[in-house]
Amino acid sequence: MKFTKIAMSALMVAFAAVAYADSPPAMSTSPALTPEEAAIKQLVEQRIGVGVKVEGVHKTNFSGLYEFHADGEVMYTDDHAKYLVVGHIVDMETHKDYTRESLSELNKINFSDLPFDSSIKMVKGDGKRVIAVFEDPNCGYCKKLRQTLSTMDNVTVYTFMYNILAADSSVKAKNVWCTPNRLKAWDDWMLGGKAPAAAAASCASNPNDKIYALGQKLHITGTPTIFFVDGTRTPGFMDGPALEEKWSSLQQTAVR
Repeated sequence: MKFTKIAMSALMVAFAAVAYADSPPAMSTSPALTPEEAAIKQLVEQRIGVGVKVEGVHKTNFSGLYEFHADGEVMYTDDHAKYLVVGHIVDMETHKDYTRESLSELNKINFSDLPFDSSIKMVKGDGKRVIAVFEDPNCGYCKKLRQTLSTMDNVTVYTFMYNILAADSSVKAKNVWCTPNRLKAWDDWMLGGKAPAAAAASCASNPNDKIYALGQKLHITGTPTIFFVDGTRTPGFMDGPALEEKWSSLQQTAVR
């Protein structure tokens, strides 16, 4: 929650004063703002005062609150942009999480634009159920997800090594990338704890920097982060039943 931390420290002052060469996958765009929404946008940007671009402003059905998007996050304010509301809005009767839905839509990407040539590809069975996963080689939940995927059939998994957890993550990722069989090396490490041999000096090219830059542009703050073919993402670990449910919903949507 990088923006939230920055915003909260800035708001203590601001509100008191008031009383790679490759383009990243396209993310959702926002419709044109009404005059009222544009005014809210201007006020929020002025009062937060940390150089963060505010977009996607619209009025909700929740007590007149306005929802706005900034730095990949969803927040709320009143019609005078005096108060900031940070957190999820959940219907206590139906348990529907409106903020999670907004985040899912906001952070959608064009799946086909991902740089698949910079990933490690695994195909099992007919491979018709496809995901892309951003993982760190030192991530425990990534290893748990890999174990789950190893027990499933008819899947295609594109793994992007996104090195954010430890100083040696990029070294491990480079060593995997520089092996003759990247898929085997990745599985040996993630499933069996067998580290790959050190990369040869002649292996100077790897996608570490490119994938790190892409992850930052996509506001990926943790691993694993899973992307589905509809462009939606799930941050964190998903077990087998949750993956099956998501794939089933995608199939049902495609049939309609």
